[in-house]
Amino acid sequence: MPLYCKQCEERRYPQYSSDDKGTLWLCNKCQNFTDADDVIIREQTQEERDAIKAKAEEFERTSKFSGEKLSRRKGVN
Repeated sequence: MPLYCKQCEERRYPQYSSDDKGTLWLCNKCQNFTDADDVIIREQTQEERDAIKAKAEEFERTSKFSGEKLSRRKGVN
């Protein structure tokens, strides 16, 4: 698995794509996708970047997190 990009040594993140029928690894700095064998498949398109940004903004708008600190229940494994 290509955990780090071989071009810039930044971390890659897995992203499932139904178009490519599998999981590709995306480097956010280089904006390219690789397969499990660390072969660069293609670059991320502007439409894909816009779709990801829109999903992140939608998540921020619809998610309501309270400011209180979450506490772990005691006695639960």
